[in-house]
Amino acid sequence: MDYKAARDYLLSRPEAVEDFPFGPDAAVFKIKDKMFALLSTRRGVVSVNLKCDPDEAQALRDIFPGVLPGYHMNKKHWNTVLLDGSVPSYEIERMMDNSYGLVVKGLRKVEREALELAYGPDAVYR
Repeated sequence: MDYKAARDYLLSRPEAVEDFPFGPDAAVFKIKDKMFALLSTRRGVVSVNLKCDPDEAQALRDIFPGVLPGYHMNKKHWNTVLLDGSVPSYEIERMMDNSYGLVVKGLRKVEREALELAYGPDAVYR
């Protein structure tokens, strides 16, 4: 997966928006003003920071060499995934979906229910 494919996939999530609060080199993806991903390129390597269940976060780090503790993030709840080919695209998409779903679950009930009504629970919680 490359930068464009990752960006397109993140923006395909219901009501996801892209923002650049940290400057032009770090694309932040949000749902209802809550960040669920940060896509950037550092020293020529594309990476994406994704929210993750703490137990799963460590398991993914143990399985994939391209999954690291979240760079400049809470390392218990965030992973940095290198888009260098060491992690299969389908696994990166699954991690992106989980990150989005975790953030949606943390939204206020009225916001969460509006998303579920508009897009269906399968679209919101893949």
